[in-house]
Amino acid sequence: MANWDQVEGNWKQFKGQMQQKWGKLTDDDLDVAAGKRDELAGRLQERYGYEKEQAEREMDQFVKSL
Repeated sequence: MANWDQVEGNWKQFKGQMQQKWGKLTDDDLDVAAGKRDELAGRLQERYGYEKEQAEREMDQFVKSL
């Protein structure tokens, strides 16, 4: 199981997997987020209409699935 520090440290490696999971995120969204958890949560809220807690849960589930 990965943790967020591993995702941040290997951002380029996980970027493609994130785009598969969250297809509405653009390359620009992921480049701006660049591994920053809060920034990615904000992008998920913007693109999917998630509440902050839901975005964080989605990200946690993604990391656990790695």
